[in-house]
Amino acid sequence: MKRSAYPELRAWLAGERRKPLILRGARQVGKTWLVRELARERNLALLELNFERDPGLAKIFETADPSRVFDDLALLRDHRAAPADSLLFIDEIQVAPEVLARLRWFAEEMPELPVVAAGSLLDFALADFSHSMPVGRVSYAYVEPLGFPEYLEAHGQELLLERLRAWQPGKELSSAVHEKATEWFDRYQMVGGMPAVVAADAQGADAKACRDLQRDLLHTYQDDFSKYAGRIDTRVLRHVLLAVVAKLGEKFVYSAVGDGVKLELARRSLEMLAAARLCKLIPHTAANGLPLAAEKNDRLRKAALLDVGLAHALWNTPALRHFPRWESLAPGIRGGIGEQMAAQQLHLLSGGFSHDGQLFHWRREGGRAGEIDYLLELHAGILPVEVKSGASGSMKSLHQFMHDKALPLALRLDRNPPSLQAMEVSTTQGQKVAYSLLNLPHYLCAFLGEIMLRISRT
Repeated sequence: MKRSAYPELRAWLAGERRKPLILRGARQVGKTWLVRELARERNLALLELNFERDPGLAKIFETADPSRVFDDLALLRDHRAAPADSLLFIDEIQVAPEVLARLRWFAEEMPELPVVAAGSLLDFALADFSHSMPVGRVSYAYVEPLGFPEYLEAHGQELLLERLRAWQPGKELSSAVHEKATEWFDRYQMVGGMPAVVAADAQGADAKACRDLQRDLLHTYQDDFSKYAGRIDTRVLRHVLLAVVAKLGEKFVYSAVGDGVKLELARRSLEMLAAARLCKLIPHTAANGLPLAAEKNDRLRKAALLDVGLAHALWNTPALRHFPRWESLAPGIRGGIGEQMAAQQLHLLSGGFSHDGQLFHWRREGGRAGEIDYLLELHAGILPVEVKSGASGSMKSLHQFMHDKALPLALRLDRNPPSLQAMEVSTTQGQKVAYSLLNLPHYLCAFLGEIMLRISRT
């Protein structure tokens, strides 16, 4: 299946000043597939190592001579291609994190050899070895689950994808496109973006088979918890995951993790799950200017999961031959799915392949209640985002926020057809405020960057 990260991986390979690339991302998001596909397409002989299967191979990297390293690896694997015609791929490199610091030798002395390293718990290793990492001599990239456009391509829906990409603000989207896109997005919300589950769905697997795969993935991640042993009690990590899915879209309250779990332990557990890239942490920001991170407050966090499929596995959402209709789901589940999908898609927009982007949220502390679901930096501006799981809902907090921060544009995600409105309203305090409101159905969220550019040109 096509991956949006692939063109950027190809661009890295073709770069004149290419450095060894460290791919970061949770287990099973497709890192290994991307590297193998790159070698296949570019006709490079893949020299693939896996330190989890063959930990002894790490000893070969003890020498400071990259030519000797390559020759020894080639001998062991009967690899006959020259370095310039090869691609060295070190998978599960977190098993021998000291090798990370030695990648600089290849950048300095064997630049003709493309080198990629990846690992499912790589962020732990990077944290432990940050003092010895070759700063400026390696590149980083981030791989996430499939977004909605990738999901449509995997199902052969290129024509629908083309119609969605073509939508212009101020133009009406036909009811046929809206209905078909809503139907496909509702399925995407049930399947999620993990490659194995998407592939099964695209090949005609029924809903139960997809749900079973999601549960298998959750069990795989839970098995990984044992690798955190000595850091955190694995039972606490599972309790934290359950608390995240119970509080999607809300401020994460550590006391809600479970009876007998100390607040500091709950906090460290959440941060561990974020380091394993199973959770996304969404800090508060005062949002008085750019960058949003300048005024972030990590004590007031929201949290979301890596993928909505994990939420379904934790909720135990029913799935037999077919997925349940959206309207048949409990309101709380619909709300949680809406928040998860918004966080999942907006996170991709705020980061992308080459950067680990971050979302924010805002809420008024003390006095009147007020909250903005998400905030992101896009095209050198601040974009507040309101999320609705249905087709209606109040926007009092948004009106007040737009007045207080004097922002020109806000986004509302719901189930209505897209539109661009000129808002002229009064806040609950009687203050006049005018701004543009971009209303998008959730299925257009992935195209937000392109849509914003079109707005700026009008």
